[in-house]
Amino acid sequence: MESAVNANDLLTSVETLRSICVDDDVRVVDCRFDLNDPDAGLQQYHECHIPGAVFADLDKDMAAPVQQGSGRHPLPDPAQFATRLGELGISRKTRVVAYDQASGALAARFWWMLRWLGHDNVSLLDGGMGRWQELALPVESGQVELEATWFHAEPNMALVLTTEDIVAAGENIEDLRLVDARNTERFDGLKEPIDPVAGHIPGTLNVPYSESLNENATWKSVEDLRALWEKTLGQNPGSAWSVMCGSGVTACHLVASGLLAGLPEPRVYIGSWSEWITDPGRVIVSRGAEQG
Repeated sequence: MESAVNANDLLTSVETLRSICVDDDVRVVDCRFDLNDPDAGLQQYHECHIPGAVFADLDKDMAAPVQQGSGRHPLPDPAQFATRLGELGISRKTRVVAYDQASGALAARFWWMLRWLGHDNVSLLDGGMGRWQELALPVESGQVELEATWFHAEPNMALVLTTEDIVAAGENIEDLRLVDARNTERFDGLKEPIDPVAGHIPGTLNVPYSESLNENATWKSVEDLRALWEKTLGQNPGSAWSVMCGSGVTACHLVASGLLAGLPEPRVYIGSWSEWITDPGRVIVSRGAEQG
């Protein structure tokens, strides 16, 4: 296993953010979102957010419209997303800190997308808004308007795993070391509250994103994360691997977890389960029985 990255490069504590959130070269991005109520995140932002924070919407900013054969959150056009980043006051010189309510499961998508476009100076707020409020730190309401800037996008498609890649792997799919971030009930096909088909892709592994977190939704130690990934990936934790989830959102949380543990950067299957099941001819595993 490689040396773990400096946790300070990927995670920002609420104490640190409090001291830097008003700096001109820092942008705080609120990524709160509710899959069952898509308007809830923006409403929460207007009611109460970290001072200076702008809002990024999962459906409108971090995803393209759903198309036939796509998953629930396709990647947007890089140029369009770069334009949106500029509107949020983010350039390639900006230090970015993304947060959601607590776990970082949603903020991780925004975090990963900036990395996808070549911007590594981005981190996740450890513990999110919940931790900020727990410490009774200052908040504000309303909309934050910032002067627009220009974001130079350099998309790295090598970070993306596609359905075609998985299909091409065929019986060697286990070589992809594809790890699914959904909870175990969804992965096993015992419960599916979001997508029309339950189960998982044959040959995939399961590490619910919550396993990287403490009970208070802050991140576990680097040592604990290393143990988690050594248990999952066996004796070759430094080899290539990839991640997925329901629609390419919480999969990005596994990226951060793996990097903190010292793993190489994985590819993200953006289409994920919601795209895989759009073709009934693709094999799935549900309740321990293969269907095709």
